[in-house]
Amino acid sequence: MITILDCLESTALKFPHKIISEDANKKITYSDFVKNAKSIGSFLCKYQVTRSPIAVFMDNSVESLEAMMGVVYSGNFYVVIDALMPLERIKNIFSTLKPVAVIFDEKCRKQAEKLEMDDNIYLYNELVQNNVNEETLQTVRSRMIDADPLYALFTSGSTGIPKGTVLTHLSVMKYTKWYAETFNITENTIFGSQTPFYFSMSVSTIFSTIYTGAKLVIIPKQLFSFPVKLIEFMNEEKINTIYWVPSAMNMIANFKALDNKELPYLKTVLFAGEAMPTKQLNYWRKHLAPDTLYANLFGPTETTDIAAYYIVDREFRDDEPIPIGSHCSNCDVFVLKDDDTLAGIGEEGELCVRGAFLASGYYDNPQKTNEVFVQNPLNPHYRDIIYRTGDLVKYNERGELVYITRKDFQIKHQGYRIELGEIETAVSAVKDVYECSCIYDSAKQLIVLFCVGESLTAKDILIGVKDLLPKYMTPNKIFFLNDMPHNANGKIDKKKLQEMYQAGIKQ
Repeated sequence: MITILDCLESTALKFPHKIISEDANKKITYSDFVKNAKSIGSFLCKYQVTRSPIAVFMDNSVESLEAMMGVVYSGNFYVVIDALMPLERIKNIFSTLKPVAVIFDEKCRKQAEKLEMDDNIYLYNELVQNNVNEETLQTVRSRMIDADPLYALFTSGSTGIPKGTVLTHLSVMKYTKWYAETFNITENTIFGSQTPFYFSMSVSTIFSTIYTGAKLVIIPKQLFSFPVKLIEFMNEEKINTIYWVPSAMNMIANFKALDNKELPYLKTVLFAGEAMPTKQLNYWRKHLAPDTLYANLFGPTETTDIAAYYIVDREFRDDEPIPIGSHCSNCDVFVLKDDDTLAGIGEEGELCVRGAFLASGYYDNPQKTNEVFVQNPLNPHYRDIIYRTGDLVKYNERGELVYITRKDFQIKHQGYRIELGEIETAVSAVKDVYECSCIYDSAKQLIVLFCVGESLTAKDILIGVKDLLPKYMTPNKIFFLNDMPHNANGKIDKKKLQEMYQAGIKQ
């Protein structure tokens, strides 16, 4: 197989009448899914461009999946945009991306019409009615290769401008093969999908569904505020596999929802995106069947989704961290100290990754690409590109990788990778803010903002960033200072801010 489309069509031939995905409003078979994607792709071929970005401006739904694959049929790559993201941030992304077209649905119409895309925005309902042009699609397909981009995901950038990670068909297929084989994803798998399609974790469930003939059930977002109803929904759908951010799992554990409700169908519990609190994981382990598989997955968008994993195979105290384990098949990970030599047991260093899972780099951002996709310092003899993750890790006495923290000021909060610099950029734009800086309280999972300015209140800040930042990037605590501490280099002294915070500054 050369592309994801070959994989999709092969699976559709095996299971034409099987449901590929369903949401609250729609379910669709594999054969109808292919037909709808081809209809969308046939229309988009009118642009006569390939390997170019097309934005999908839709919330998680069966129809957004169809739109994503429709873009791929046109020979281009899709970029899913969070429909609830502030308009200014979307425009920042579009200033880099310059998408050929935008696909939206009725729910997102008002926001989509503000994008200033002239006539190049299209309603899903109209595109899907288009006639399939097999001849045109085949002409496009004949020139597609596995090194072509499949999608780009935009994550937070340290300069305040989001950066788009570009992944190829090859990277996704290699990764998906490992994922499906490792966690026994088959045509009998029923995924309970929690993560947004603009988040890298969704890649695992979407493409392993396509690869195996599984079923992808998109769980309504509102259910994650009602744990008992969420469990009832999962049982009604007979969901047997989940891959969630820990905060979603914590919600069920914190409400002790499994004390009175069972999940008899659930056999595979995977989690990633942030550190899984061991106390909450132990709650899940206590309440599900003894043969349930649990795994901690770890990796950035730049490695498709995951580079290391740990299948939970022993008991952990509530105060013990869950390891991130070891490398995935066909993916090499190693730990480099500051002098670019390999770290030994117990030595802290930066996690580095090499192999087919790696992204092609950042869209239209060669400077940032060249900073982190670099020649392997352990191999000077031929081109051997690695990705420097910026994650600090170490090997424990069992030889398992254990996550420590970020090397820079990037954080993982509510399952999202966030650059604190992007928050600082937004706050700096608020009227009367002179200086600002963010730190992260990882123990309490709080974004903490320090500000120097004139007659400011926390309300002023929150109103000021409302249209610039999504909710998950909004500061949780705000302190106002007379002067910002600086180090000898004239930079804001974040270490000093951390000390002040830990000393108990009061709001």
